[in-house]
Amino acid sequence: MACRRSRRAPATASSWRRRSRVAINGALEVDLTGQVNAEHANGVYVGGVGGHGDFVRAAVRSPGGRSIVVLPATTPDGTRSRVVASLDRGTVTTPRSDADIVVTEHGVPQLRGQTLRERRRRMAAIAAPAFRDALSRAIADMR
Repeated sequence: MACRRSRRAPATASSWRRRSRVAINGALEVDLTGQVNAEHANGVYVGGVGGHGDFVRAAVRSPGGRSIVVLPATTPDGTRSRVVASLDRGTVTTPRSDADIVVTEHGVPQLRGQTLRERRRRMAAIAAPAFRDALSRAIADMR
């Protein structure tokens, strides 16, 4: 594995052809379908997308590549889930069509190729246990 600075690893068409590219990105929250918010927290803009989307797309288009999004299941004080029914202010840094693997301390679901129903089930399962019932109710309301 080679780790490169973002200016040396652009997500160009030539990089998509590289085999087994892996992108690991952080997130502020992920919704039940795999959409990622890496820009807004509590209604406040906290950072730009940078190369997030470019690296995600390069990884999912790379033969054998994987895109991994990592985040803690709750905010630092434990009062809010970071696995949510819908994203803060609707901010989508990475669309569900590019979602692949999401990691919290409660699990690692693979989302690529899954139906929306299955994605919702898998994402609710990696939320903090205190928030799973509320997410299950949100899923029921989506049907």
